[in-house]
Amino acid sequence: MARSLRIAVVGHTNTGKTSLLRTLTRDTGFGEVSSRPSTTRHVEGARLLADGEVLVELYDTPGLEDPIALLERVEAIEADAGEDKRLDGFTRIERFLQTPVAGRRFEQEAKVLRQMLASDAAFYVVDARDPVLAKHRDELAILANCAIPLLPVLNFVLDPAADESSWREALARLGLHAVVRFDTVAPERGGERRLYEKLATLVDEHRPALERLVASREREAQARHAAGLRVLAELLVDVAAARATVAADPESIRAAVAELHEKVRRREQVGVDALLTLYRFRRDDVDAAALPLLDGRWENDLFNPETFRAMGIGLGTGAAAGAAAGVGIDLMLGGLTLGTAALLGAIAGGGWQAMRQFGDRVVERLRGQRELSVDDGILRLLAVRQMRLLRALEARGHAAIAPIRLVDPAEKQWREGPIPEPLLRARAHSDWSALFEPRADGPGREETVTALAERLANAPEG
Repeated sequence: MARSLRIAVVGHTNTGKTSLLRTLTRDTGFGEVSSRPSTTRHVEGARLLADGEVLVELYDTPGLEDPIALLERVEAIEADAGEDKRLDGFTRIERFLQTPVAGRRFEQEAKVLRQMLASDAAFYVVDARDPVLAKHRDELAILANCAIPLLPVLNFVLDPAADESSWREALARLGLHAVVRFDTVAPERGGERRLYEKLATLVDEHRPALERLVASREREAQARHAAGLRVLAELLVDVAAARATVAADPESIRAAVAELHEKVRRREQVGVDALLTLYRFRRDDVDAAALPLLDGRWENDLFNPETFRAMGIGLGTGAAAGAAAGVGIDLMLGGLTLGTAALLGAIAGGGWQAMRQFGDRVVERLRGQRELSVDDGILRLLAVRQMRLLRALEARGHAAIAPIRLVDPAEKQWREGPIPEPLLRARAHSDWSALFEPRADGPGREETVTALAERLANAPEG
């Protein structure tokens, strides 16, 4: 079996070397990511696998803190040795590492050079926001002495302060024409594939392993996306199918409404936690103000009409508004449809179409009971918020320090279009909902969840 490809991740201090490893390994806990310089003080390793086999070993290294003085010391090796002939770069580095100064003044740099000599290739991480300075050129001259392929990785290229063209020009002048852009905070779609493809041009003997790694990563990404859509579909079916029958007195109604509110909140939190776990993020990686679901912090209450207005979602009039008038309960504030004993109010406000909407079930429950179910507007809001979170997770690098900020998804279908047929189907099956225990998990639920997940996967982008 071929030996795995060993890659040293090197560069100046505070350019995002640890950030690159976090994003490539999808591990928010690897190393320490900070805006403080010289965060990494030791060499740390990570492995990338495909089908259980280690294909790539990545080694995070300390930053090169004083490359100008280091280059002078390395170039002085020949003079110190008193040799008549010039030494090649590899030999100069080896001899430098044997000197006492390599264990004292240049201790951190020596760790980098030893890892370079033990590796097959290196990623030279560049903060594209930095100006190109003499110290960077000296760094590259030192690393070139190690005689292994060097691939510059332009980090933070999406930042407005980045100057990618200046870096590409400077690198080309140093003979480094193979360069890749890879923003560790918000990797572009296909960025990881391009990174490994560019590396394969420099280490051709490892190309098959890199191709296997890319194929494996893309399969994993597709599986994660499908699993994320299923998490959302499960949530929506649970909420759409939920129904509670309650006595008609005001106190019982208020208690039942409050209970259903809380059950929906908890069920949404379960979905959020599942998505964060699936994409290997932590709870504190989410901005609670933008996504008010964590630890009971609901600054924008799910059932508050202001939340609907902020999300651009409106609750209809017709039957729901009529029901509110008929029984004296403001359904807009409640966020629920009093679907059964509200029949007379529904007829008054929404006409006989309400009868067809609620069906024969309404007539059977007119005597002393009311049935609570979650309004379509709540389902729309849940779908929009969870799709926003899913898209944000897929666009986020594991090196990002700032909390997740939700991006605008393709929301038009959920804002304006009809409720998907699978959710309409779920409305008629209270035994499909996990909000109330025990759940019968009636026949057809699994097929409905699968159909809704497929519907979400095929939703239009605009």
